[in-house]
Amino acid sequence: MKKILIALAIVIAPFVADAQMKTPQSSPKAVVNQIVGLTDLEVVYSRPGARGRAVFGNLVPFGKLWRTGANENTVISFSDDVVIDGKTLKKGKYAIYTIPKIESWDVIFYSKTDNWGLPENWNEADVALKTTVKEEALNKAVETFTIGINNLDPNSGTIDIAWENSSVSVKFEVPTDKIASESIKRVLAGPTSNDYFNAAQYFFQTKGGDIAKAREYVDKALELSADKPFYFYRLKSLIQAKQGDKKGAVETAKVSLAAAEAAKNQDYVKMNKDSISEWSK
Repeated sequence: MKKILIALAIVIAPFVADAQMKTPQSSPKAVVNQIVGLTDLEVVYSRPGARGRAVFGNLVPFGKLWRTGANENTVISFSDDVVIDGKTLKKGKYAIYTIPKIESWDVIFYSKTDNWGLPENWNEADVALKTTVKEEALNKAVETFTIGINNLDPNSGTIDIAWENSSVSVKFEVPTDKIASESIKRVLAGPTSNDYFNAAQYFFQTKGGDIAKAREYVDKALELSADKPFYFYRLKSLIQAKQGDKKGAVETAKVSLAAAEAAKNQDYVKMNKDSISEWSK
């Protein structure tokens, strides 16, 4: 009998190990993704419910630092620099902390985002930006803590935080005009030297590629480039060698070699020296 029980235990054990109990979280995680103008925003946060409890002034005391949600940090990320209250907040990820008060809230963007709740040791040097916004009383109670990105136009939006009968809104400005203007200028100016270099490299490396087209593009890359980097000349020398112009390839490789030596790039120094030796035979 004992042997039978042991055998059953061995058979059943893997199924028990694989079984995972699934229960709903009391403060489920939410993700908000929003494009404002040309800037990507994301908010990842947990959403506690009031569940009959008095929230502000009780569950969340007035005048004290709050994690602004539940569980892990509430984290907001910006793909571009934004402006809040006349101050620049650099692109990146930030934990949102708040200090709720009766008539206003302090909203803090904190550069360390790996805390569970409040940081064990608060560091003012990690405060990337702090602003104070007016608290608005809501006529209808919000049962579940909510963060939204609203009031959108091409140049701005608001981070709206609401729970129970309170709401605050943080306006931010995005650099849409700057990004759009730079994009328009870049496109209308035509291909860059790097664009031509990449095209030349594609035609050179592609089996059965158009080597004449590769030569045309690498020459345009060098023509447009202000600093004419050694790897541009290296590619041109390889193209010339493939075209059968060994003499021209050697001369171009010497230019690449000198530039690589000046840049202290030993990999390209060796490659150029090896090629010069090979093509000079």
